[in-house]
Amino acid sequence: MAGPRTQPTPQRRRVRLRAASIPWAFAAPAIVFFIAFLVLPIIYALWLSFRGFRVEGGGAFGRRVETFIGFDNYVAALTDGEFLAGLGRVLAYGAIAIPSVLGLALLFALLLDTPRVRLQGFARTAIFVPYAVPGVIASLLWGFLYLPSTSPMNFIVRQVGAGPLDFFSPPVLFFALANIALWSGVGFNMIIIYTSLRAVPTEIYEAARIDGASELQIALRIKVPLVTPALVLTGLFSVIGTLQLYSEPATLRPMTTTISSTWVPLMKIYQEAFMNDNLGGAAAASVILAVAILVFSLVLLRFFQRKTFGADS
Repeated sequence: MAGPRTQPTPQRRRVRLRAASIPWAFAAPAIVFFIAFLVLPIIYALWLSFRGFRVEGGGAFGRRVETFIGFDNYVAALTDGEFLAGLGRVLAYGAIAIPSVLGLALLFALLLDTPRVRLQGFARTAIFVPYAVPGVIASLLWGFLYLPSTSPMNFIVRQVGAGPLDFFSPPVLFFALANIALWSGVGFNMIIIYTSLRAVPTEIYEAARIDGASELQIALRIKVPLVTPALVLTGLFSVIGTLQLYSEPATLRPMTTTISSTWVPLMKIYQEAFMNDNLGGAAAASVILAVAILVFSLVLLRFFQRKTFGADS
């Protein structure tokens, strides 16, 4: 027969409390920074999105007062033709950039994962290095290559007697911007896919080779299906980065007149906040863009859920 359960002494309670508080003590700095630099700015942006200026008093003595205006800022953003046009430009850019970046990243990862490949370390580093170049620097480098007066491609075209190439004219501009994303983003995505490939047991490939499968068949029928979760992950990152497009068109804007100050949604938000002093409208547009990114990401994950997590729900 079990004896009566002894109550923990105050000293044991203190020891248990101290042991339970140690993980929270280590996590406290991260929690503080998370709240200070993510949660509070989101709450402040939501609060600002429902605020605006109205004139009270009327006549010559009316004064401009900040007040609660409800969903007026959201209605204005959703009916703003330039904001919606910017979303359309981002989608057109993404339709070019995302498949190109993911396709090349998958191709390079598969090539590097083939047996007896030479200079594998050098090739992997060379493909990844452009990702280390900041986006603004990469945009400036490619911008000078696009300018008619400094472009080596235009020099070659002039030598053969053809007309100059205009990389800043629509729709070529979308391909020019996508090329910058291609140059800088392939390496990062390739590393993720390549790491996923290296985690696959080699016995699977050996069994396929014994059955007479070629390297191309192994790549298409075994490797690609097995790295589907990595492809979904890189695709999600690419979609989020596309909807947040800003630095490339903003950097190229001084070089051409075809890129306006509101060419993409983030440029429009910047214009409203810091040029037009419309913080409420900029906050509302930011919330709309954030919600669009969240919904798009959830829909993408839901669509690929079965392949990614092996679950039906």
